[in-house]
Amino acid sequence: MATATEPEDAPSAAGGAKGEANRKRGSEQGEGGAGGRQKRKKKEVFIYGNYRNYYGYRIDRNVGEDPRLEAFNKQWFENKDCLDIGCNQGLVTIGLAMKFKCRRILGVDIDSGLIETAKWNLRRIMRQDKVATKNVKAQESSNSPSQSSPGEVAPEFSNGNKHHDLFKIVSFQRENFVESLDGCSEQYDTILCLSVTKWIHLNWGDDGLVTLFVKIWRLLRPGGVFIMEPQPWTSYRRNRLVSEVAKENFNTICIYPEKFREILLDKVGFRSVELIMDRLVGTATGFDRPIEVYHK
Repeated sequence: MATATEPEDAPSAAGGAKGEANRKRGSEQGEGGAGGRQKRKKKEVFIYGNYRNYYGYRIDRNVGEDPRLEAFNKQWFENKDCLDIGCNQGLVTIGLAMKFKCRRILGVDIDSGLIETAKWNLRRIMRQDKVATKNVKAQESSNSPSQSSPGEVAPEFSNGNKHHDLFKIVSFQRENFVESLDGCSEQYDTILCLSVTKWIHLNWGDDGLVTLFVKIWRLLRPGGVFIMEPQPWTSYRRNRLVSEVAKENFNTICIYPEKFREILLDKVGFRSVELIMDRLVGTATGFDRPIEVYHK
Protein backbone atom coordinates (compact mmCIF):
# COMPACT_ATOMS: atom_id res chain seq x y z
CA MET A 1 0.00 0.00 0.00
CA ALA A 2 1.54 3.28 -1.07
CA THR A 3 -0.05 6.09 0.86
CA ALA A 4 1.14 9.31 2.41
CA THR A 5 -0.29 10.60 5.64
CA GLU A 6 0.96 13.04 8.23
CA PRO A 7 0.47 12.35 11.95
CA GLU A 8 -1.97 14.64 13.68
CA ASP A 9 -0.35 17.15 16.02
CA ALA A 10 -1.99 17.59 19.43
CA PRO A 11 -2.68 21.17 20.64
CA SER A 12 -0.55 22.55 23.43
CA ALA A 13 -1.56 21.50 26.94
CA ALA A 14 -0.28 24.75 28.52
CA GLY A 15 -2.76 26.15 31.03
CA GLY A 16 -3.65 29.50 32.61
CA ALA A 17 -3.40 32.95 31.10
CA LYS A 18 -0.07 32.21 29.42
CA GLY A 19 -1.45 29.14 27.74
CA GLU A 20 -4.52 31.04 26.61
CA ALA A 21 -2.32 33.78 25.14
CA ASN A 22 -0.27 31.20 23.28
CA ARG A 23 -3.41 29.61 21.86
CA LYS A 24 -4.69 32.99 20.69
CA ARG A 25 -1.40 33.82 18.99
CA GLY A 26 -1.41 30.43 17.31
CA SER A 27 -4.94 31.01 16.08
CA GLU A 28 -3.97 34.39 14.63
CA GLN A 29 -0.85 33.00 12.94
CA GLY A 30 -2.74 30.04 11.42
CA GLU A 31 -1.52 26.48 10.95
CA GLY A 32 2.18 26.10 11.57
CA GLY A 33 2.31 29.30 13.66
CA ALA A 34 5.07 29.50 16.24
CA GLY A 35 2.69 29.98 19.17
CA GLY A 36 0.19 27.20 18.54
CA ARG A 37 -0.13 23.80 16.96
CA GLN A 38 -3.32 22.68 15.29
CA LYS A 39 -4.45 19.36 13.95
CA ARG A 40 -3.43 18.85 10.38
CA LYS A 41 -3.67 15.77 8.21
CA LYS A 42 -2.60 15.31 4.62
CA LYS A 43 -4.94 13.71 2.14
CA GLU A 44 -4.21 10.05 1.54
CA VAL A 45 -2.47 9.53 -1.78
CA PHE A 46 -2.93 6.41 -3.93
CA ILE A 47 0.01 6.42 -6.33
CA TYR A 48 -0.98 3.12 -7.94
CA GLY A 49 -4.67 3.93 -8.28
CA ASN A 50 -5.28 1.63 -5.31
CA TYR A 51 -8.40 3.46 -4.14
CA ARG A 52 -10.35 2.05 -1.21
CA ASN A 53 -13.88 2.82 -2.43
CA TYR A 54 -13.23 2.58 -6.16
CA TYR A 55 -16.41 0.68 -7.07
CA GLY A 56 -18.52 3.02 -4.97
CA TYR A 57 -17.86 6.08 -7.06
CA ARG A 58 -17.33 4.33 -10.38
CA ILE A 59 -20.71 2.58 -10.65
CA ASP A 60 -24.05 4.37 -10.78
CA ARG A 61 -25.95 3.73 -7.54
CA ASN A 62 -29.04 2.77 -9.53
CA VAL A 63 -27.13 -0.06 -11.24
CA GLY A 64 -26.79 -3.33 -9.34
CA GLU A 65 -24.18 -5.02 -11.51
CA ASP A 66 -20.94 -3.55 -12.81
CA PRO A 67 -21.89 -2.58 -16.40
CA ARG A 68 -18.64 -4.01 -17.71
CA LEU A 69 -19.89 -7.51 -16.88
CA GLU A 70 -22.87 -6.95 -19.16
CA ALA A 71 -20.54 -6.09 -22.03
CA PHE A 72 -18.49 -9.27 -21.75
CA ASN A 73 -19.03 -12.44 -23.79
CA LYS A 74 -19.74 -15.59 -21.83
CA GLN A 75 -17.49 -17.69 -24.06
CA TRP A 76 -14.43 -15.72 -22.90
CA PHE A 77 -14.88 -16.98 -19.35
CA GLU A 78 -17.00 -20.11 -19.11
CA ASN A 79 -14.82 -23.06 -18.12
CA LYS A 80 -11.73 -20.92 -18.76
CA ASP A 81 -8.62 -20.06 -16.75
CA CYS A 82 -8.64 -16.30 -16.16
CA LEU A 83 -6.43 -13.58 -14.69
CA ASP A 84 -7.59 -10.15 -13.45
CA ILE A 85 -4.70 -7.66 -13.23
CA GLY A 86 -5.25 -4.83 -10.75
CA CYS A 87 -8.28 -6.49 -9.18
CA ASN A 88 -8.69 -3.86 -6.40
CA GLN A 89 -11.28 -5.20 -3.90
CA GLY A 90 -12.06 -8.20 -6.09
CA LEU A 91 -15.72 -7.50 -6.86
CA VAL A 92 -15.34 -7.77 -10.64
CA THR A 93 -13.19 -10.89 -10.22
CA ILE A 94 -15.84 -12.57 -8.08
CA GLY A 95 -18.64 -11.30 -10.30
CA LEU A 96 -17.03 -12.88 -13.36
CA ALA A 97 -16.72 -16.23 -11.60
CA MET A 98 -20.37 -16.20 -10.53
CA LYS A 99 -21.88 -14.84 -13.74
CA PHE A 100 -19.82 -16.78 -16.29
CA LYS A 101 -18.66 -19.85 -14.30
CA CYS A 102 -14.91 -19.61 -14.87
CA ARG A 103 -12.92 -22.76 -14.30
CA ARG A 104 -10.61 -20.64 -12.16
CA ILE A 105 -9.81 -16.94 -11.87
CA LEU A 106 -6.92 -15.24 -10.08
CA GLY A 107 -7.04 -11.60 -9.05
CA VAL A 108 -3.73 -9.80 -8.45
CA ASP A 109 -3.06 -6.33 -7.07
CA ILE A 110 0.02 -4.45 -5.88
CA ASP A 111 -1.78 -3.37 -2.69
CA SER A 112 -1.76 -6.02 0.05
CA GLY A 113 -4.57 -4.21 1.88
CA LEU A 114 -6.85 -4.45 -1.14
CA ILE A 115 -6.03 -8.13 -1.52
CA GLU A 116 -7.10 -8.75 2.08
CA THR A 117 -10.34 -6.87 1.37
CA ALA A 118 -10.87 -8.96 -1.77
CA LYS A 119 -10.51 -12.16 0.26
CA TRP A 120 -12.95 -10.78 2.82
CA ASN A 121 -15.41 -9.94 0.02
CA LEU A 122 -15.12 -13.49 -1.27
CA ARG A 123 -15.98 -14.91 2.16
CA ARG A 124 -18.83 -12.42 2.56
CA ILE A 125 -20.38 -13.20 -0.82
CA MET A 126 -20.04 -16.92 -0.23
CA ARG A 127 -21.97 -16.57 3.02
CA GLN A 128 -24.65 -14.48 1.33
CA ASP A 129 -24.89 -16.92 -1.55
CA LYS A 130 -25.42 -19.79 0.88
CA VAL A 131 -28.14 -17.83 2.69
CA ALA A 132 -29.86 -17.04 -0.60
CA THR A 133 -29.72 -20.68 -1.69
CA LYS A 134 -31.07 -21.83 1.67
CA ASN A 135 -33.94 -19.34 1.47
CA VAL A 136 -34.88 -20.48 -2.04
CA LYS A 137 -34.97 -24.11 -0.93
CA ALA A 138 -37.06 -23.20 2.12
CA GLN A 139 -39.47 -21.27 -0.07
CA GLU A 140 -39.81 -24.14 -2.50
CA SER A 141 -40.41 -26.66 0.26
CA SER A 142 -42.95 -24.55 2.14
CA ASN A 143 -44.53 -23.02 -0.97
CA SER A 144 -44.74 -19.72 0.90
CA PRO A 145 -42.88 -16.40 0.63
CA SER A 146 -39.44 -16.48 2.17
CA GLN A 147 -38.37 -14.06 4.84
CA SER A 148 -35.46 -13.00 2.64
CA SER A 149 -35.38 -13.24 -1.12
CA PRO A 150 -32.23 -13.87 -3.18
CA GLY A 151 -32.52 -10.39 -4.65
CA GLU A 152 -31.98 -8.91 -1.20
CA VAL A 153 -28.65 -10.66 -0.80
CA ALA A 154 -25.66 -9.43 -2.82
CA PRO A 155 -27.86 -8.09 -5.67
CA GLU A 156 -24.83 -7.33 -7.79
CA PHE A 157 -24.03 -11.03 -7.97
CA SER A 158 -27.28 -12.91 -7.38
CA ASN A 159 -28.35 -13.84 -10.87
CA GLY A 160 -30.05 -17.16 -10.54
CA ASN A 161 -26.90 -19.28 -10.38
CA LYS A 162 -27.03 -22.33 -8.17
CA HIS A 163 -24.62 -22.31 -5.27
CA HIS A 164 -21.13 -23.44 -6.14
CA ASP A 165 -17.88 -23.37 -4.19
CA LEU A 166 -16.22 -20.10 -5.17
CA PHE A 167 -13.24 -20.88 -2.96
CA LYS A 168 -12.21 -23.53 -5.49
CA ILE A 169 -12.56 -21.07 -8.38
CA VAL A 170 -11.52 -17.61 -7.13
CA SER A 171 -8.20 -16.71 -5.53
CA PHE A 172 -6.33 -13.48 -4.81
CA GLN A 173 -2.68 -12.68 -4.32
CA ARG A 174 -0.54 -9.59 -3.85
CA GLU A 175 1.76 -9.12 -6.85
CA ASN A 176 3.66 -6.40 -8.64
CA PHE A 177 2.75 -7.69 -12.08
CA VAL A 178 5.25 -5.58 -14.02
CA GLU A 179 8.26 -6.55 -11.93
CA SER A 180 7.42 -10.22 -11.34
CA LEU A 181 8.73 -11.76 -14.53
CA ASP A 182 8.91 -15.38 -13.40
CA GLY A 183 6.58 -18.05 -14.74
CA CYS A 184 5.60 -16.35 -18.01
CA SER A 185 4.33 -19.55 -19.57
CA GLU A 186 1.04 -20.00 -21.41
CA GLN A 187 -1.46 -20.70 -18.64
CA TYR A 188 -4.48 -18.42 -19.12
CA ASP A 189 -7.32 -18.29 -21.62
CA THR A 190 -8.46 -14.78 -20.67
CA ILE A 191 -6.62 -11.86 -19.06
CA LEU A 192 -8.26 -8.63 -17.96
CA CYS A 193 -6.60 -5.27 -17.41
CA LEU A 194 -9.40 -2.84 -16.54
CA SER A 195 -8.47 0.81 -15.90
CA VAL A 196 -4.93 -0.16 -14.93
CA THR A 197 -2.70 0.85 -17.87
CA LYS A 198 -2.47 4.51 -16.76
CA TRP A 199 -1.12 3.62 -13.34
CA ILE A 200 1.47 1.23 -14.74
CA HIS A 201 2.42 3.86 -17.30
CA LEU A 202 2.83 6.64 -14.73
CA ASN A 203 4.83 4.47 -12.33
CA TRP A 204 7.01 2.52 -14.78
CA GLY A 205 6.93 4.61 -17.95
CA ASP A 206 6.87 3.32 -21.52
CA ASP A 207 9.15 0.41 -20.65
CA GLY A 208 6.77 -0.75 -17.94
CA LEU A 209 3.79 -0.53 -20.27
CA VAL A 210 5.52 -2.61 -22.96
CA THR A 211 6.58 -5.11 -20.30
CA LEU A 212 2.93 -5.39 -19.24
CA PHE A 213 1.75 -6.07 -22.80
CA VAL A 214 4.51 -8.60 -23.57
CA LYS A 215 3.97 -10.49 -20.32
CA ILE A 216 0.22 -10.70 -20.96
CA TRP A 217 0.87 -12.08 -24.45
CA ARG A 218 3.26 -14.71 -23.06
CA LEU A 219 0.81 -15.77 -20.36
CA LEU A 220 -2.04 -16.29 -22.83
CA ARG A 221 -2.62 -19.61 -24.54
CA PRO A 222 -3.05 -19.64 -28.33
CA GLY A 223 -6.51 -18.28 -29.09
CA GLY A 224 -6.54 -16.48 -25.75
CA VAL A 225 -8.25 -13.15 -25.10
CA PHE A 226 -6.87 -9.94 -23.60
CA ILE A 227 -9.54 -7.51 -22.39
CA MET A 228 -8.27 -3.96 -21.86
CA GLU A 229 -9.97 -0.82 -20.59
CA PRO A 230 -7.38 1.94 -21.13
CA GLN A 231 -7.66 5.35 -19.53
CA PRO A 232 -7.49 8.41 -21.84
CA TRP A 233 -4.58 10.84 -21.84
CA THR A 234 -6.70 13.47 -20.09
CA SER A 235 -6.86 11.11 -17.12
CA TYR A 236 -3.06 10.97 -17.05
CA ARG A 237 -2.92 14.74 -16.80
CA ARG A 238 -5.17 14.76 -13.76
CA ASN A 239 -2.95 12.28 -11.89
CA ARG A 240 0.53 13.25 -13.08
CA LEU A 241 1.38 14.95 -9.77
CA VAL A 242 0.47 11.99 -7.56
CA SER A 243 4.20 11.34 -7.04
CA GLU A 244 7.58 12.55 -8.26
CA VAL A 245 7.99 9.33 -10.23
CA ALA A 246 4.64 9.82 -11.93
CA LYS A 247 5.48 13.44 -12.73
CA GLU A 248 8.81 12.45 -14.29
CA ASN A 249 7.33 9.58 -16.29
CA PHE A 250 4.44 11.72 -17.52
CA ASN A 251 6.91 14.14 -19.07
CA THR A 252 8.80 11.38 -20.88
CA ILE A 253 5.94 9.17 -22.14
CA CYS A 254 6.00 8.63 -25.91
CA ILE A 255 3.47 5.80 -26.22
CA TYR A 256 0.13 7.57 -25.86
CA PRO A 257 -3.09 5.57 -25.30
CA GLU A 258 -4.14 5.98 -28.94
CA LYS A 259 -0.94 4.08 -29.89
CA PHE A 260 -1.68 1.05 -27.69
CA ARG A 261 -3.50 -0.76 -30.47
CA GLU A 262 -0.57 -0.37 -32.85
CA ILE A 263 1.88 -1.65 -30.22
CA LEU A 264 -0.27 -4.68 -29.34
CA LEU A 265 -0.93 -5.71 -32.93
CA ASP A 266 2.27 -4.80 -34.76
CA LYS A 267 4.90 -5.15 -32.04
CA VAL A 268 3.61 -7.57 -29.40
CA GLY A 269 1.89 -9.96 -31.80
CA PHE A 270 -1.86 -10.06 -31.18
CA ARG A 271 -3.64 -11.03 -34.38
CA SER A 272 -6.86 -9.01 -34.09
CA VAL A 273 -8.83 -6.57 -31.94
CA GLU A 274 -12.47 -5.69 -31.49
CA LEU A 275 -14.11 -2.77 -29.73
CA ILE A 276 -16.90 -4.25 -27.62
CA MET A 277 -17.97 -1.08 -25.85
CA ASP A 278 -17.35 2.49 -26.96
CA ARG A 279 -19.33 3.97 -24.08
CA LEU A 280 -20.46 2.21 -20.92
CA VAL A 281 -23.97 2.85 -19.63
CA GLY A 282 -24.41 2.90 -15.86
CA THR A 283 -21.00 4.30 -14.94
CA ALA A 284 -20.24 7.59 -13.24
CA THR A 285 -19.02 10.54 -15.29
CA GLY A 286 -15.44 10.01 -16.42
CA PHE A 287 -15.59 6.21 -16.27
CA ASP A 288 -17.43 5.52 -19.53
CA ARG A 289 -14.27 4.23 -21.19
CA PRO A 290 -13.91 2.03 -24.28
CA ILE A 291 -13.17 -1.66 -23.83
CA GLU A 292 -11.00 -3.47 -26.37
CA VAL A 293 -10.60 -7.21 -26.81
CA TYR A 294 -7.37 -8.55 -28.34
CA HIS A 295 -7.09 -12.09 -29.67
CA LYS A 296 -3.86 -14.06 -29.64
